[in-house]
Amino acid sequence: MGFSRMDCQFPSHGDKCSAWLYLPDGAVKPPLVVMAHGFGGLKNCGLEPYAELFAEHGLAVLLFDYRGFGESEGTPRQLISPRRHVEDYHAAVTWARGLKDIHSEKIALWGTSFSGGHAIVAAAQDPKIAAISIQVPFVSGIASATPIVIQNGPKYFFKAAFSAFRDLWRAATAREPYLIQIYGAPDEFAILNTHDTKAGYESLIPPGLEVENATPARIFLTLVLYRPLIVAGRVKCPALVIAGEHDSLIPIKSVKKAAAKMKRAELISLPIGHFEPYLGETFNQVSKKQLDFLKTHLL
Repeated sequence: MGFSRMDCQFPSHGDKCSAWLYLPDGAVKPPLVVMAHGFGGLKNCGLEPYAELFAEHGLAVLLFDYRGFGESEGTPRQLISPRRHVEDYHAAVTWARGLKDIHSEKIALWGTSFSGGHAIVAAAQDPKIAAISIQVPFVSGIASATPIVIQNGPKYFFKAAFSAFRDLWRAATAREPYLIQIYGAPDEFAILNTHDTKAGYESLIPPGLEVENATPARIFLTLVLYRPLIVAGRVKCPALVIAGEHDSLIPIKSVKKAAAKMKRAELISLPIGHFEPYLGETFNQVSKKQLDFLKTHLL
């Protein structure tokens, strides 16, 4: 089945989020999947193949960038904020429910890494969500931060805390944010700097696209406190959870715990790392499982 893709925008808390709307050819009021990227990612960094596959099989897709990222409006720029990101998911769903060409009662959420956690939170808050499909999902800030702090030692912890408070002070005094790297090599100071992080992020950036590897440092404080795991038990809809057994950023134990709390969750554990679902044979394997799940619960 063919599909069309159009540029669009939807409102979110006074700003407009940039999005692509995929519509399958010939489908009458198709279900829709709302998608957004993970930690500091953009919609054109590895997510298009998923959106295209879903659209080719009869599902509409709304793929968007959060406020402050890409072509979306909003300041501060590049601000990674769980609260704002979840608000943007809700705004996307609200806008999509108003589209005359979409089945408003069959809207699913898709998330990867950080946005996998957002999908859990948004579905817990909105009982009308029809399904969620998440891969290598962030479910606990403490669980994800602990191995990074252990890897980097106490100096990393104190530098991170100092950077976060420095950024908050700059925000309180109406100055530009204090920025730090989102990803880096193990010997670099960055929020994420495991052995495969830098290569993994850079593998998702299309040739010629300039991506800013920076975010306001206040995320260090909110990241540790963000725990979608806590509300996972409130997710009533069917959920597909794909976990990576070799994930350097998301401990699989925490993912299994979150899946166990969701009453209608299917957990699939695969021998993959955090960045493998976007590329090659792993993409084919993971995307097929997600497509089958979404078709079962939406079509």
